[in-house]
Amino acid sequence: MSAVPTAPPTPSRPDILKLRVTARDADTLRALLRDARPDTGGHPRLEPDGSVGIDVFAPGDQVAALEREGVTVTRIGNASADGRAAQAEVGTGDRFAAADAVPHGLAAKLAG
Repeated sequence: MSAVPTAPPTPSRPDILKLRVTARDADTLRALLRDARPDTGGHPRLEPDGSVGIDVFAPGDQVAALEREGVTVTRIGNASADGRAAQAEVGTGDRFAAADAVPHGLAAKLAG
């Protein structure tokens, strides 16, 4: 038996989607944001046709809660997949391990 406790498996979380929510008017959008309380990305924008839109982030199972009369929900992308792709670009190891890779500059190098 190991002295190190094993962590329980992490439950997988649903992907977070980036959605464009467009409402017929500002009052409809306000009511939606007050009721559903999604994470918003930026400020509402007034469209030329008088509708108001905002980007929101929500799991796929919450999309139905955003859909209602006077509101259009458009999927823009998968924020979770974009994050995983960005994380895959990050290297591993110590990039300063080589002696010639030590950063140089104007700051004072402190001992220890």
